[in-house]
Amino acid sequence: MHTKYKFNPENKLVVLTGAGISAESGLKTFRDNNGLWENHNVEEVATPQGFRQNPKMVWRFYKDRYNQLKNVKPNPGHYALVDLENYLQDNFTLITQNVDGLHLVAGNKNVLEMHGSLRKSLCSKCNTYYDMESIDLDVPIPRCERCGGNLRPDVVWFGEIPYFLDEIELKLRSADFFMVVGTSGVVYPAAQFLQLAKIFGTNTIGINLAAPENVRLLDEFHRGKAGEILPQLVKLWTN
Repeated sequence: MHTKYKFNPENKLVVLTGAGISAESGLKTFRDNNGLWENHNVEEVATPQGFRQNPKMVWRFYKDRYNQLKNVKPNPGHYALVDLENYLQDNFTLITQNVDGLHLVAGNKNVLEMHGSLRKSLCSKCNTYYDMESIDLDVPIPRCERCGGNLRPDVVWFGEIPYFLDEIELKLRSADFFMVVGTSGVVYPAAQFLQLAKIFGTNTIGINLAAPENVRLLDEFHRGKAGEILPQLVKLWTN
């Protein structure tokens, strides 16, 4: 394995991760080839309209996804990113499109969950946040203790604006390196992160099972599973 880069603790690194790194822990990717998510139409379980029309069904769906998390663990790709953060300290930022929270479980601290988290919920009326483990999941629709409104999973649905977009742009402006792991990076808004990085003159690195359509924007691309090659790359980058 070869890389032309060496990191030093003063380098600022921004990492974007996607479904590929979670798939290596046994979690299914967001949608299959039929546009379904766990045999559901995405419009039914991943839009505000779907939640308004059938909140009980949406909650059943997300309770199942949340319960699946009890059976999965971070993989070596996750832990390699923890090693990178330990090396770079405050110069490390991890943006994830995943909602499973495995980066936090592994030990990463500076994590921006741009699509929210299956491990949290919020009130659709007053926006009070709750950890999933602290609410009653035995009722069909959990309620807010503060105002009585319906809680909803803290997952950014289609038609909603992802979290932290302004903060992400600021991080990209000052980054020395931008790394894309386990995602094609061609779906917006994440696709624009790579474009912004190139505009800002940032060194770009990709790790994925297949070369993305925008591979031309990557200065260095490594084909393979993150859990297999990222630990080796981190050693090369930091030693």
